[in-house]
Parts: sequence; structure tokens; C-alpha cells
Amino acid sequence: MDAQDSPHDSRRERTRIALEDTVPEGIPAIDEAAPQVPPAQRPEMIIVTGMSGAGRSRAAMALEDLDWYVVDNLPPQLLPALAGMMTTVGAGVHRLAAVVDVRSRDFFASFMKYLGELRETGVTVRVIFLDSSDASLIRRFESSRRPHPLQGTGSILDGIQHERTLLAGLKASADDVITTTDYSVHDLARRVRELVATESDLALRVTVMSFGFKYGLPLDADHVVDVRFIPNPYWVSELRHLTGRDAPVADYVFRQDGATAFIDGYADLMIPALPSYVDELKPYVTIAVGCTGGKHRSVASAERISAHLRAAGFKVSTQHRDLGRE
Repeated sequence: MDAQDSPHDSRRERTRIALEDTVPEGIPAIDEAAPQVPPAQRPEMIIVTGMSGAGRSRAAMALEDLDWYVVDNLPPQLLPALAGMMTTVGAGVHRLAAVVDVRSRDFFASFMKYLGELRETGVTVRVIFLDSSDASLIRRFESSRRPHPLQGTGSILDGIQHERTLLAGLKASADDVITTTDYSVHDLARRVRELVATESDLALRVTVMSFGFKYGLPLDADHVVDVRFIPNPYWVSELRHLTGRDAPVADYVFRQDGATAFIDGYADLMIPALPSYVDELKPYVTIAVGCTGGKHRSVASAERISAHLRAAGFKVSTQHRDLGRE
């Protein structure tokens, strides 16, 4: 030991060398190998407000269909606290819609104050205001046989006019104003989707499901394809124990007369029709493909249809409901 080295320094050096030896050469340290965590996106909140009878409930349902967490008739003073419960990670709520209206009574008078506090929390806030003509609102209240929440002992029109006065400032500061006078409930849902939906929200989700007719039709099928006209591989002893996922079965199925033309032709027929389901507010479509037992022909056909639709750019999941039941 060097005369200038203390026993403490020697022990420190031996410890350092021992630690270095625990990391094999050529293998990066754990910290260096760990993937970088991308920055979290800011939580988002939409406040749906506006005239009573203008369609707030339908707008809220449209947001729920887009996977927003919706809270109805929330007192405005709870908005900042609710925002504090949101998160950008895991399964927590990160997209929240709150329906706020004059049913909140005295709380509504302080709405702008609480909205300002909410924006200071770092949450991305968007206010959507729903409006409609007086005549349209009167018709809606009369058809529902419910009083306007502000009419008191007066008429429906009195309540509407009172509400317009209360909401004038909020309407002027809203991010989006939707006038629903000539809208059907479906028109309103489409407009909400146009305003807030992302590309992934609007993507059509197609499920191609094989099944066996002897076990019954799938209850949620939008289209049913019957492939029982194709000779059954079940009667080929070398194929009986296999399924439509196995190449020998698929090869056998699509060697049969008309099988390939039918399956590929059906998929081609669906390609131009599927996008219109989203336009009609139906973003999920199930195509059920059936044979007798749901093991050979329907499985091979469902896999082929799925591959055809994926190649056309659709998001497709494939399910085999009755595989393994025989």
C-alpha cells in the first residue's frame, strides 16, 4: 500500500473495482438501456352548456360514444376539483366532459370565475354552447310536456328569455356555438363528432367473426355470410383434426369451385360500403361468417376476409366464436 493511501481509501478503491466487475463488458447499464418516457399529454375537458332544450343531453351522449367521461348537471364550483382528479397515464380519466346549465341555479352565476380557475390548472378546456330558436325550443318543451327550468309561474317563453339573458356573456365567450334549430338528434351527434373527434375516434372498427350455424347466429352480427356451399373439410380424414387457421385446410377450402371468387368478391363488395357506417354514427361493424360447426370453412373464410379488409386499410379484429366447441 502506498504510504500516502489510507486504509479507508484502499477499501473504497476495492469496492469500486468490484462494482465495475458486476457489469459484463458490452452490456449497457440499466439506466442507459431504459426507454425514454414520452411527455404526457395535457388532460382535456369539454364543458357542454347552453339553452335548455337545445340538445345538451344528446351532445353528452355523442361524447360518451367517443369515449369521453361525462358528468351531467355539475355545479360549476366543482369544475376545478374535478379537473384535479384527471390524469394522463394509466386507466384514469384524461378526457372529461361536464354538462353545466341553469339547473345549477345560484352556482351558475359564478361560472366564469370557476372557468378561469379551471384554465389555471393546466387542463385544456373547451366550451361548447348549444343554442336554438325560441320557436324550436317552445316546440320541444311542449312535446316533452315539461316546464322550462326558469319559467316559474310564467310561460315557457318567459323562461327562455330569462335564460338567454343569463347566458348571453357565456355564449359570447364560448369556443364553439352549435345552433340546433333545424337539427335532428343525429345531425347534432355528427356535428359534435366533427368538432371534437380525433382521427382515431372516427376510425371504423370491423370485427369478422366465424361461427357454427348449429350453435346459433351471433346476436350482434350486422352481416351474415353463409359458406356451407363449400365442401366440408370435416369429411377429409387428414383435415378433420385441423382448423381453418391451418394452411392445409385453407388450401382445401379455396381450391373448391367458387370459394375464392365468393369470399374475395364479398370482401370487395364491403370495401366501398364500410366507411358510410361512420357517417351514420355506427363506428362498429360485425361480419359473421358461418359454416356448420364453426371450425373449418368459416374460420378459413373469416381469416381471408379479414386479411382482404386490412389490406384495404381498415382496422379489423378476427374472432372465432365456436372454435374448440366441437
